[in-house]
Formats: sequence, structure tokens, C-alpha cells
Amino acid sequence: MININENIETYIQVVFAITVLTTLGFFYKSVKESKNIKVKNKSNITLIVLIIWIIIQSTLTIKDVYNTNLDSIPPNIFRFGIFPTIALLIYLFSTSKGKEFIDNLDLKYITYLNIVRVPVEIVLFWLFLNKEVPQLMTFEGRNFDIISGLTAPLIGYFGFTKNKLSNRIILIWNFICLGLLVNIILNAILSSPSKLQQFGFEQPNTAILNFPISLLPTFIVPLVLFGHFVSIRQITMIKD
Repeated sequence: MININENIETYIQVVFAITVLTTLGFFYKSVKESKNIKVKNKSNITLIVLIIWIIIQSTLTIKDVYNTNLDSIPPNIFRFGIFPTIALLIYLFSTSKGKEFIDNLDLKYITYLNIVRVPVEIVLFWLFLNKEVPQLMTFEGRNFDIISGLTAPLIGYFGFTKNKLSNRIILIWNFICLGLLVNIILNAILSSPSKLQQFGFEQPNTAILNFPISLLPTFIVPLVLFGHFVSIRQITMIKD
């Protein structure tokens, strides 16, 4: 069975696709602009690996892997889409090569990456209007993540281009935005149609089980989450 939800309008898919590509572009730049030549030289392979991951996740979704066996624990999207990214994050933060990669990413582009949280919030609102996600996942409900996207250009420009912000302010911003991200992640999980569902029974979060929105929890969110961990680690390691 091919799973492309016709309820997700074409304009929503186009805007989301652009958001995915923008996320990919910002992360690529964070590697490409590294001052460490070894990390910089990994920019192309990083891009290729991420593109392959996008293709894998898209294929799994289109083949209806994520939209079946919804009562299984864990759901398939966790098993094949989310847990592998968690395993990769653990590897990067616990190995010497991983830490070298993390500690030499360009924080300016890691910060600018958060801009994609604005179109993500707009897409979520459209999906709510199309009855694909509950209202609590939008800025009209419990989701205030748009604040992170709106403030990211300011932090990126004044913090890293103009060097007008202290490390403390940038660190606090990262912690606040991380908290906002965790908030929507939990609400998204608990409103998805599975045995874990606690909210949104009248209008469950079905969008993430369909193409291309499945790339939100399996690609965009992991990179944004990773970006905050990278920023917090790099900033806390700076000696005043």
C-alpha cells in the first residue's frame, strides 16, 4: 500500500518540503564553515548521509510502514525513525570522534537553523485546520515553539555576527528553546494514535505518520534538538 495522505494539501507539502531542505542547508553550512579542517572535510559526506536518511524515511512512510500496527509498543515510527537518531546522538556525544565533530560545528548556522521552526509552526496550524493534528500542537494551543524561530535570527546575528550578546544570554536562550522543543515533542507523542495517547482523541496527531510530515519527527526535530545540545556543550566549554 502506498501512503500519501490526500488530506495534506499540496501547498502544505510544498512549504514543508522547502522547510526540510532549509534545515538540511543550515546544518550543511554548520559543518562546511567549521574552522577545523577535518570536520570541514566531512561536510559533503554529512550531506550525503542526511539525504540518504531523508530518502529512507520517505520510503518507509510512503510504503505505509508508520501507519500500521499502531498498537505496537514502540510504534514503528519510533522503532525505525526516532530511536536510530537517538542512538546516533548518544554515539556522537560519547566518542572522541563524535565530540570532535560536535565541538567544531559553526554555532552561527546551528543557531540560524532554528528559523525553520517558524514554517513548521505554520504547517502545524494548517494541518490542524485540515484535521490532521490537534489544536494543542499549534500556537493556538500548547505549542509556543514559534518563539524560538522568531528569535533565532536575532541571536544568530547579534550573538555571532556582531558579537554583541554574552555567552550567558545565548546559553539561556538555548535552554529556553530546548524546553519549548521538549514541550511540543511530549505533546506530539501523547496525542499520536497509539497506546501512548493521552490527548487529542477527538483529532489525533496523524500527520506525522504520513508523507512528508513524517520527516518532522525523524529529521527536523532531531537536528534542532542536536543543535541545542551542540550549542550548550560548546558554550559551557568556553573559558572566560
